[in-house]
Amino acid sequence: MGRDAILDALENLTADELKKFKMKLLSVPLREGYGRIPRGTLLPMDAMDLTDKLVSFYLEAYGMELTMTVLREMGMQELAEQLQMVIQKESKAVATATSVPSQRAAETAHFIDRHRQALIARVTDIEGLLDALYGCVLTDDQYQAVRAETTNPNKMRKLFGFSPAWDLTCKDLFLKALKEKLPYLVADLERS
Repeated sequence: MGRDAILDALENLTADELKKFKMKLLSVPLREGYGRIPRGTLLPMDAMDLTDKLVSFYLEAYGMELTMTVLREMGMQELAEQLQMVIQKESKAVATATSVPSQRAAETAHFIDRHRQALIARVTDIEGLLDALYGCVLTDDQYQAVRAETTNPNKMRKLFGFSPAWDLTCKDLFLKALKEKLPYLVADLERS
């Protein structure tokens, strides 16, 4: 749904407006931990390619937010508002889905979210984990930012700092990497 909303917004731009959008995208402030799409890659893209790049680079939620921010800076309030409505609908759907009693919420929370504290304290093969996540969950800048930390717990905290932008697929890939690299830790946490 987020990808479709971004594509709809970008397809409503004229060729000149799309060019202006890409130039603004190169200068708009980004959230910590996110890198810029390289200029050489960005400039020749059409609306479809740009949508794919925004979603793969920033994921759907932040990609929509970033698109909305750039549209507002361009003075295209109506398109930005349409995107805002999609974001609000999605956040309401998430809020409704998560407004169950906290015990049930804890049971339905993803393994990664339920065991965050233990994973920060107990993961030892962080380099192997990062290698497995590189490209499919982590951008190059995110990968480098985690590797730059000095201790394993700090690396894991940095890695979890990116998790609010992850969708279920990203969390599943993280869990898959954990199962491959640290099967005994995952088994121990699943029993707890």
